[in-house]
Amino acid sequence: MASSFIRWATESTISKAVKVWLITGLVMIFMQIIIGGVTRLTGSGLSITRWEIVTGAIPPLNEAAWEDAFNLYKETPQYHKINKGMALEEFKFIFFWEYFHRLWARLMFFVFIVPFVWFLWRGMLSKTLKNWLLGVVLLAGLEGFFGWAMVASGLRERPWVNAYNLTLHLSMGLIIFSCLLWTTFIAFQPHPRAWGVAGVRRKVWIIFGVAFFQVILGAMMSGTKAGLLYPTWPDMQGTYLPAVMLEAGNWVGESFLQYDTHPFLPTLVQFFHRNIAYLLTFMIILFSWDLIRRGISRENKRLVWVVLLVLTAQILLGILTLIHCVGSIPVALGVLHQGGAVVLLSVLLFVCYKTSETSKA
Repeated sequence: MASSFIRWATESTISKAVKVWLITGLVMIFMQIIIGGVTRLTGSGLSITRWEIVTGAIPPLNEAAWEDAFNLYKETPQYHKINKGMALEEFKFIFFWEYFHRLWARLMFFVFIVPFVWFLWRGMLSKTLKNWLLGVVLLAGLEGFFGWAMVASGLRERPWVNAYNLTLHLSMGLIIFSCLLWTTFIAFQPHPRAWGVAGVRRKVWIIFGVAFFQVILGAMMSGTKAGLLYPTWPDMQGTYLPAVMLEAGNWVGESFLQYDTHPFLPTLVQFFHRNIAYLLTFMIILFSWDLIRRGISRENKRLVWVVLLVLTAQILLGILTLIHCVGSIPVALGVLHQGGAVVLLSVLLFVCYKTSETSKA
């Protein structure tokens, strides 16, 4: 009993400084996901061809340096196949977003690691928080490697980064964000009140899993530029099931690899992204109706309505993004849709946490 009380007291007295630091980390990761979306949708990700961790923090400072950076970019497939003849001023625009993306990552490292070491040294972190945060640090290091592998994939033959690498990079970012968010939940509310409704925990984790998979498909949508093929809704250019998916000869490995020149994979990805969105919407509405009908507390009922509100906004953003993918993907809508996905995952994860029956110690 005494040890349980000490553990509860330790978890319940996390300092304000630690909590502010955790929130700051979440905001910075969220912003990095948004900046990454802008970088991708503006075609800026391949503008910096070298991975210089220290010296790369300094941008070109004179015309000669800009010319050197531009000349390196001119050696890439993207320049020769898409941007040949680009002016230096246009290059500076795409350079800015990739540079900002990398600079923000460096800033996150210092904002996160330095206070983390300080809090560890001062004994200001509970055992649970230390374990979760160490996991976040390890995943962040792995994410840096995936980021460079993604960029390198677009410097060889393709004029864009590999869609699978891009999806892996974004997925890892979402996992890091989710782990840090869960850690923040523990710091702020180590012992959430029970919902008092049987069977909720399993259902909401299934919903979260489907939502996470849907976001991964969204990354594949972006990586394969699938929105450009069928910028219509609710049908896909007049049909529910495109003919390219019904041809047995398309279900071969080559179709999954050569998605730049063959419409099969982009079509398949968009088809599943649409239909899993319908499935997820049905699951969340059914889950919410069941909870409200069974008489949950006012606080939890408000949370359910927040989930429904975020879901509605995300559906509208998804439709608007899709129908405006005529010729090019709309940057503002695409980024808002990606940000909305992170918000939806966040509120669903909070419901998962609130219904968790495991010890937070």
